[in-house]
Amino acid sequence: MTEMTPELIAEHGLTPEEYDRIVEALGGRAPNLTELGVFSVMWSEHCSYKSSRVWLKELHTTGAQVIQGPGENAGIIDIGDNQAVVFKMESHNHPSFIEPYQGAATGVGGIMRDVFTMGARPIANLNALRFGEPDHEKTRHLVSGVVEGIGGYGNCMGVPTVGGEVNFDASYNGNILVNAMCVGLAEADNIFYAAAGGVGNPVIYVGSRTGRDGIHGATMASAEFDDDSDEKRPTVQVGDPFAEKLLLEACLELMAGDAIIAIQDMGAAGLTSSSVEMADKGGVGFALDLDKVPQREANMTPYEMLLSESQERMLMVLKPGREDEARAIFEKWELNFAVVGVTTDTGRLVVSHQGEIVADMPLHALAHDAPIYERPWVPTPPPAALGAADVPAPDDIAGTLAQLVAAPDMASKRWVWEQYDHMVMGDTVQRPGGDAAVVRVHGTGKGLAMSVDVTPRYCKADPVMGGRQAIAECYRNITATGGQPLATTDCMNFGSPERPEIMGQFAGAVEGMAEACRVLDFPIVSGNVSFYNETKGEPILPTPAIGGVGLIPDIRHMMTAALKDEGDVLILIGEEHGHLGQSLYLREILGRADGAPPPVDLAAEKLNGGFVRALIWEGKINAAHDLSDGGLYVAAAEMAMAGNIGADLKTGEDDLPLHAALFGEDQARYLITAPSGGALDILVAAKKAGVPARLAGTVGGGELTVNGGLPISVQSLRNKHEHWLPDYMAG
Repeated sequence: MTEMTPELIAEHGLTPEEYDRIVEALGGRAPNLTELGVFSVMWSEHCSYKSSRVWLKELHTTGAQVIQGPGENAGIIDIGDNQAVVFKMESHNHPSFIEPYQGAATGVGGIMRDVFTMGARPIANLNALRFGEPDHEKTRHLVSGVVEGIGGYGNCMGVPTVGGEVNFDASYNGNILVNAMCVGLAEADNIFYAAAGGVGNPVIYVGSRTGRDGIHGATMASAEFDDDSDEKRPTVQVGDPFAEKLLLEACLELMAGDAIIAIQDMGAAGLTSSSVEMADKGGVGFALDLDKVPQREANMTPYEMLLSESQERMLMVLKPGREDEARAIFEKWELNFAVVGVTTDTGRLVVSHQGEIVADMPLHALAHDAPIYERPWVPTPPPAALGAADVPAPDDIAGTLAQLVAAPDMASKRWVWEQYDHMVMGDTVQRPGGDAAVVRVHGTGKGLAMSVDVTPRYCKADPVMGGRQAIAECYRNITATGGQPLATTDCMNFGSPERPEIMGQFAGAVEGMAEACRVLDFPIVSGNVSFYNETKGEPILPTPAIGGVGLIPDIRHMMTAALKDEGDVLILIGEEHGHLGQSLYLREILGRADGAPPPVDLAAEKLNGGFVRALIWEGKINAAHDLSDGGLYVAAAEMAMAGNIGADLKTGEDDLPLHAALFGEDQARYLITAPSGGALDILVAAKKAGVPARLAGTVGGGELTVNGGLPISVQSLRNKHEHWLPDYMAG
């Protein structure tokens, strides 16, 4: 038996105190190496959420539309007509930095399995990608590999990748973020869960064979990077999207009947986590025989088989006597099918190999008794607000706009999304590049709007306000397409929770998110926490990415941001304060990162969003776009570039300095257009509803002007906007 040395325990990411708890859970005996490995992955930050659980309880997770909130493979919401939307977002950050193609590809594969294991067919993928500064030596290589990996897997699966974000910042130089989101559609009365039930029921392994790839991936994801990070390549899984496509179809075929009691994908921690979670949720035990596990490598040890994170695998519990029926389906799809165990009444995970018991552990200890830490934390002191007078105006207003639309974060990401098959399945009705992607609910007149959002620089300056803003911006993006925002998923990316200032960022972001979700009735139904995103003690910007889904009741009323017709009138919805703290203008033009982020008035977000949504549904407007990075001027430029038509933008009558009026990032704002004959009615209705609104210009010509001056051609803006990323990637 392997000696349990302090070095071996530390290698498994366990503290001496945690090891003592394991010995206690095992009735006073020391674990063997296999049991130590199982406890190490189940008690890892990645699997147990031991530093975040106390805070995640604060999130708002319920609503009339919610069928399933956090705690299952994915969240589920009701969209009527016996249809349910199943969705979730997860991180694959560390693997993607070490091996960008496979790290990103297997992140996409894993999140799709989370969705189809619940009985849903995936209909859309999104992602949120964050890379280091463009001139860092690794950035171009990482962008290329990650984008290729996402496209390679999603395209082979035949699922469109329809939206997301790509941002750059020096804080991600040593630790990129790859957050993958999948949205699926299921019948509301035919949803599958992970809770195993009954005693004596067969435990079935299906899918690809088990290899040595990905061993200790969950533990690796629960540690920060150092000089030896490249040596962790063996902990990155290798994906096979063609096998996953077969697995998807086979699972959905079996799900059309009633043979399945419970089903779970083998994600982080592989066979271990799927067994533990299924048995624990169902209040049963599992007895597994590893000799029955399909293996693709010789002489695999129990430790390796239990901890392998080989891809494209599922574990399920069937009703007794249904094995042959299920086997026929999986063998038809040329997939492995094996009875690897049985449910028991012991409440334990008992594992045998070559006729001997190699692990015998109480499930409750593995699943529920993982340490829960109330880490010390310190709140982030909110910075002082910046007045417009504290921020110098540019010498060339129009030239500054051209700089902003070509800045790495704002430049067109067409180079990225054209590598994704975003039209496959034939239901994508709003392509990437707009406020939110829109996908038709197949065979109906309904649409789903979906978006991924967060502004990390806001979150660093004021985590509470940044958390609020992430939810609010996702709400606005969905609203701007005509969607009723229904629910969100989150991917909480932070540095080490062992540092009080990082835990303070996390606590603040959760507080802001929870408040926004409650006020906007936009609950969080699934998600992921990714800690230890730092290298040599340098953390990333706090990045609580929010993925939202909304319903467009009638797809004919879907809205886009593109300016449409000569003579249309621009109307600005929302209050103007010219807030420049933490703005894109401040960062990109002045090289500063000071001041408070813009305050988020949640009541105004709800009121203004509801007003814009009603205008869209009533067919009264021709375009809508939310205002965020870059403010009014950048939003108008994006609408002009999308429609290939100019506009004369009018600033308000107040005393705001021009640069503050144009580049201020005040929240709860939309820029909309209406036919000239209908503009007055909209302004009257806005006043009656208590919604701030004013005339903001007219559509026409080939230039974008401000108050009749400062002309810049829409074509020249587009050239700068479209060319930055392709030119950068071409070197």
